[in-house]
Amino acid sequence: MAENIDQLVLSIAQRARAASYVLATTPTTAKNAALRKLAELIPSASDRLFEANRRDLAQAEANGLSKAQIDRLTLTPTRLAQLAESVGQVAELPDPVGEELDRTVRPNGLLLRRVRVPIGVIGIIYEARPNVTVDCAILCLKSGNAAILRGGKESFHTNVALAALIQEALAHAGIPADAVQLIPTTDRAALTALLKLDSLIHCLIPRGGEGLIRFVAENSRIPVIKHYNGVCFVYVDRKADLAMAERIIVNAKTQRPGVCNAAEQLLVHRDVAAEALPRLARALIAAKNVQLRCDPESAALLARESVPTVAASDADFHTEFLDYILAVRTVGSTEEAIATINRDGSGHSDAIVTADADAAARFQAGVDSAAVFWNASTRFNDGFEFGLGAEIGISTDRLHARGPVGLRELCTYKWLATGNGQVRG
Repeated sequence: MAENIDQLVLSIAQRARAASYVLATTPTTAKNAALRKLAELIPSASDRLFEANRRDLAQAEANGLSKAQIDRLTLTPTRLAQLAESVGQVAELPDPVGEELDRTVRPNGLLLRRVRVPIGVIGIIYEARPNVTVDCAILCLKSGNAAILRGGKESFHTNVALAALIQEALAHAGIPADAVQLIPTTDRAALTALLKLDSLIHCLIPRGGEGLIRFVAENSRIPVIKHYNGVCFVYVDRKADLAMAERIIVNAKTQRPGVCNAAEQLLVHRDVAAEALPRLARALIAAKNVQLRCDPESAALLARESVPTVAASDADFHTEFLDYILAVRTVGSTEEAIATINRDGSGHSDAIVTADADAAARFQAGVDSAAVFWNASTRFNDGFEFGLGAEIGISTDRLHARGPVGLRELCTYKWLATGNGQVRG
């Protein structure tokens, strides 16, 4: 059985590599035609997609998945519409392939140009987010990369249904079917086989829990673009507009708590904590009955206002809860907030709420994260919200890509040299 799976994955990778050569020179018009067809197919196939998703949801409930996990897995009419919209938006984006990054003429007359080209074959390994099947496929397609999709068992039926639509869209545009392939098994042996194929696959992007990402990073022979978790902070400064701070923290924590750019940590400047903390706490509790895990100072301030809290453990201050839970602390300065975030955060998404431009500038310069926000929710660290059309993931790495990984981040470059007979002496 293991040999059969190894051969299956090898065949998929070989066919993806062959397709990648075709994709590298596929015209933008053909890629856009496939994307526009897929944008039409998604809403027209909604009944089929919802039925497949119901099968996955029934299994998820039987397996005891958490509410946050089930939320990530669930397709709704709104999410399906957003998915179709993101496909259409990617079709309208400029094609990065062939973009000239710079050019120079050497003293000997040799013309050098550096241009964007696809990476080649990209493997995406993900868990219970069926939208990833489409997001990754369309971004790889538009950037000229072949994609191998290995989804989790939690969303298997939904992924299969979405992959069938992608195949139909590729056929409509005359693009090889092997340009986007879904591994048709959830057997862990398929993942193990995939991680060894460094001669055929050029990059891996894992999306999911920290356990999955660490497994991929530690066992792969292939370069990995990753983020382990999203321990995201909102810092309410001494000069914050508290009405604004309330809107931001409620949105960052409660709009979708089970995603990597949701706030998990709240820091409040000690000078305004007595006024700010009760207001923010009541708003969070009123919105979604958020549990507040507080340091002693915050707990004491909230106790005076009869706001319920839980004593935080040390682990709570660097935990990604992915739930309606928020760790709360007070700090004495912007510099202390920066140091706390750099020590306890994950380098993903962090925000300051303040009317003090100098404090905001120090915060944005000092916090070492992929995205640092001033007077805005951490939930905006997202390819769609950044105007990238969609994203293949959010990277907290420092090499190659950081933040939302969109079209340009899915390209590398090569040098094109034009001469008129030059030889090196």
